[in-house]
Amino acid sequence: MLVLSRRINESIIIDGRITINVLRVEGEVVKIGVTAPREIHILRKEVYDEIQANNAQAVGASRAVLERLLSGKKSALQTAERQLEVSSPGLQTPVQNREKVKLL
Repeated sequence: MLVLSRRINESIIIDGRITINVLRVEGEVVKIGVTAPREIHILRKEVYDEIQANNAQAVGASRAVLERLLSGKKSALQTAERQLEVSSPGLQTPVQNREKVKLL
C-alpha cells in the first residue's frame, strides 16, 4: 500500500486518468473529490462489499433453483419413460435408442 500525505487542495493522480483531490479536513473526516472517466466505477468500500455479498447470495440461490428444476425435469422424464414402457412394452424409449446408437 502506498501511503501519501496531502494537504487541502492538493491532489494525487492515478494512471494519468484519475485525480483525487483533498477538499476538506473536518476532525477525523477527510473530504475527497474523485475525477475519473465514466467507464471507471467508483464506490465506497462498504457499498462494494455489500454488492459482492448480494451477488454471491444471488448466485447461490440461482444455483439451488436450477438444481431443483433440473431434478424435477429428470424425474418427470423418468416417470414418462416408465409409463411408456408399461403401456407399450415392445417400443423402445428415445433413451434406449440413444444408448444403442452410442454402442454402435
